[in-house]
Amino acid sequence: MSERPPAAIEQLLRVASAAFAIVFALLVASAITGPASGLAVSLGLVAEGTTGLQALRTVLQFAGFLIAAVGYLAITDEWDIVGVSRPTAFDAALVVGGGLVLFAFQYGALFVLGEVGLTTGQNQAVVPDGDPVTYYLVMIAVSLLIVGPVEEVLFRGVVQGGLRRAFDAIPAIALASLAFGLVHLPSVSGTTPERWAYVAVVVALGCVLGALYERTDNVLVPGLAHGVYNAVIYAVLLAEVV
Repeated sequence: MSERPPAAIEQLLRVASAAFAIVFALLVASAITGPASGLAVSLGLVAEGTTGLQALRTVLQFAGFLIAAVGYLAITDEWDIVGVSRPTAFDAALVVGGGLVLFAFQYGALFVLGEVGLTTGQNQAVVPDGDPVTYYLVMIAVSLLIVGPVEEVLFRGVVQGGLRRAFDAIPAIALASLAFGLVHLPSVSGTTPERWAYVAVVVALGCVLGALYERTDNVLVPGLAHGVYNAVIYAVLLAEVV
């Protein structure tokens, strides 16, 4: 029988494995999104600079994330790090409440930052290429059904779940949330302080999602809460343009 490695070594291996999972997801998403969206344009299914192409690229990106997450679990044979079960009534309440808490927390963080003279950068995912009304309506559905759940499968299920094998809950949640925030950095526009302020807010939001996963061991709960949060943001943006 093989002995387990020392705790420090196991933790280092888990951090390296989590980093691999994230890089692998980014590479797979990139390999799928560019060629597939280019093919859709060449076939005349969507046109450049349109809402359709922007939404398609989002769907393809997160399809890549999901494929990579499943591939990682298959490679490592650690399917059980991603807890999935039918949500209970209490889970459903956590989904709605968690989504609203995330939304309120974001605006609270923005208020606090504003009080000290800081603002956050802007995620390009909320900037439509075409008709804003159509884009925001589409993204409400995409956020609920695809973006929130898939992102949580990767960051809370695969990453946090893997880290949890070697770390206590708080450091596992913190590390997964830090990775979650850093991955958003390239998509944020603004000055350097604004971009890092945005990342800091996302890290804090990730901690809330991580706590939901730790509490329920059901990735659908943070996934749907994340989806609700994103959908509310797009609904607010929609209300501003109609």
